[in-house]
Amino acid sequence: MKRSGTADLPLHYGKVPPWLYERMSVLGLAVIEAILTDYGKDEVLRRLADPFWFQSFGAVMGMDWHSSGITTSVMGALKRSVNPASRSLGLYICGGKGKFSRETPSELLQIADRTGLDGNALVRASRLSAKVDNTAIQDGYQLYLPNFLLSDTGHWSVVQQGMHESDRTARRYHWHSGNITSFVEEPHTGINGISRGEILNLTAAGASENRKGILDISHTDSAAIMSDFSRLILPAHHEIHASDIDLKRLGALLHITREKQPRNFEELLMLEGVGPRTMQSLALVSEVIHGAPSRFRDPARFSFAHGGKDGHPFPVPAKTYDESISILKKGIETSKLGNSDKLRTLNRLHQIVADTEKTFTPDFDVQQVMEEEKRNSWRFGGKTVSGDARKPSGSDGIQLSLF
Repeated sequence: MKRSGTADLPLHYGKVPPWLYERMSVLGLAVIEAILTDYGKDEVLRRLADPFWFQSFGAVMGMDWHSSGITTSVMGALKRSVNPASRSLGLYICGGKGKFSRETPSELLQIADRTGLDGNALVRASRLSAKVDNTAIQDGYQLYLPNFLLSDTGHWSVVQQGMHESDRTARRYHWHSGNITSFVEEPHTGINGISRGEILNLTAAGASENRKGILDISHTDSAAIMSDFSRLILPAHHEIHASDIDLKRLGALLHITREKQPRNFEELLMLEGVGPRTMQSLALVSEVIHGAPSRFRDPARFSFAHGGKDGHPFPVPAKTYDESISILKKGIETSKLGNSDKLRTLNRLHQIVADTEKTFTPDFDVQQVMEEEKRNSWRFGGKTVSGDARKPSGSDGIQLSLF
């Protein structure tokens, strides 16, 4: 797989409020545990090495769907929740922002002592992946947020981010250990992002003599290596436009969860009192756990699970978020006791929506959906960085029929 992709994101500043960060840590761990249960450790690493899945994961956790802050917040929340359970999970997260980035080598050596892995090889992989993205490929982005993720089997992924101060964008680089044969010659399947003309690429096969002698540095047109690469370039606008999402997939989801729920749907989820709003969130959480890679090409769609802290597409529905966490955690707990029925129902929910898409024709206004969510936000404990959502004057929060 080599280096698996990049994501170009608007550079955002600020902090995640505690009420969201706590929930992100709990939901993030629950999603990782669910993937571990059904697919194993290597699949967790593969997912995290996919820039589209990673962005969708952050969006479903209530982060701003398009911002650079998803990288910092998702990795910070995961490190906080995964590492205390590393021995049982078999997964470890090293690195981070600021001083934590400098602790990566010592963290890896400590993990190696506990697991029997080759610590020096892991430290070398961490350093080389950073050197390639920061020095061998000079694209104007300076790394400031390296994260190294590994399993006790020795497989690893890298999620690291660089900043381009002049145009206020960030670029996230993803690596996966599968099939890497060389860090210094063509380790990437490509490098993509906003075109900046020629870039310095000392990893190109044609630069082998340059690497040996450093006599005549080669400037290689990046277009030649961009054709087969997983890339994600997100817009600067905060709000969500219809063009940002797959309307057929979102429409099928809303149709199933709001308008035409299958008979005995509460029985399907084995939980009394699950309403349409929670069903909507669970369907998207289920897709993050069970969806095929091709389903994450529109990360903005996943913000319709738990909104965004900036209020786009709507405030974070804290009550619904907590219900999603509760259902997923109960499923994981019963699965550990030998009963995986609840986790299987989440997969079934995802399959019902996917099957509906096959014949579904979208005929709805996504702006109307977002306005409805905003009007009803107070009912579901809506929150943003600016405060709690308030009941609109003269509104009863009646749900609209969209189809």
